[in-house]
Amino acid sequence: MTPTRADLFHTFARIGILSFGGPAAQIALMHRVLVDERKWLTEKDYLSALSFCMLLPGPEAMQLATWAGWRLHGTVGGLIAGGLFVLPGALVVLVLSMAYAAWGELPLMQALFLGVQAAVIAIVIEALIRVARRALRGRAAYGIAVLAFLGLFMLNLPFPVIILAAGLWGLLTARGNRAALPEVTAPRTLPTLTLWLTVWLLPLALLWVQGGILFDVGWFFSKLAVLTFGGAYAVLAWMTQEVVAIQGWLTTPQMMAGLGLAETTPGPLILVNEFVGFMAGYGAGGWAMGLAAASVALWMTFVPCFLWIFVAAPYLARITADPRLSGALSAIMAAVVGVIANLSLWFALHLLFGAVTPRSFGPLQLIVPDLASLNLTALGLAALSALLLLWFHRPLWQVLAASALLSVVISAA
Repeated sequence: MTPTRADLFHTFARIGILSFGGPAAQIALMHRVLVDERKWLTEKDYLSALSFCMLLPGPEAMQLATWAGWRLHGTVGGLIAGGLFVLPGALVVLVLSMAYAAWGELPLMQALFLGVQAAVIAIVIEALIRVARRALRGRAAYGIAVLAFLGLFMLNLPFPVIILAAGLWGLLTARGNRAALPEVTAPRTLPTLTLWLTVWLLPLALLWVQGGILFDVGWFFSKLAVLTFGGAYAVLAWMTQEVVAIQGWLTTPQMMAGLGLAETTPGPLILVNEFVGFMAGYGAGGWAMGLAAASVALWMTFVPCFLWIFVAAPYLARITADPRLSGALSAIMAAVVGVIANLSLWFALHLLFGAVTPRSFGPLQLIVPDLASLNLTALGLAALSALLLLWFHRPLWQVLAASALLSVVISAA
């Protein structure tokens, strides 16, 4: 049964509003609606498309929604499904970003966000465990994860180098028969590629002519869009380093607060990019510049997702059957475990200790906390959040709310 465009619109509007809980919950929700309830897609096609989307940079749940819309109603269907998957969360994140900019410095709000930031540590650790269970199969995978962690945390290697090196290793060491790959005929590939590259990069070129903060935001998130393998957590440490230490757009607590806000909204977690863009623009030029920078961040984050799907979807069967691409993805996912471990430690050190100092020991570059600056309140809130999330398996919103409210009570006391 092929739905009408109106049916597609209403269904994905509902999915977009209800898509809380991260990619696993979002993928399960779409499966229930599209495969079990509506029967618009078969189980086999859905799982093949999921594997395909995991090979692509960017949020796999949003790209899976775009593929589903494309499969049912071509490019227009893909735009409807992908757009509605993102739009509700984007509107909520924008409102929360504006509220944070207006009231984030008030003592009450600072106490709330201390609780949010403490919960974020537990959330990232849960993501680490979840990805590790899926990605670490065999000694080689464990070795790649350890090397990725050491390369980031102790050698300060650039994140793109880690991901590219892992992908190259997987590509070169993969085993399988490429001669058996299915043939594909996709005559409109070049026009589609040209169109979507223009849609993506022409605004960036116009911003380059103008210069200033909007181009800086656009250029940064364009690079990020190409490298976001393994989900948002994989690039958050690199993003934090770039926007905090290099660009100076945000502080580390602000970055953690933005991640906490994105966790509470529907849609992909990478909507944290919108928060970063808004805060960067707001700091440079007030409310109007904040809104403009948030729009630029959204454009440069999600337009490439449409590009990947509309260009590559006709090749789905060939891509998912290619052993080299599968090997590259497996190696990248193993590296992502090390990347998220680095992110967990980075966030924990910066939240739990008031003073953290970079130190060099020959080629090693470490961040060393001042033990006397340990924040016992943050430590207790993080431990409580970990208990609620990892032991009692409470929903994310309940963990965030409990940690934030308890932080306010402690602050008032």
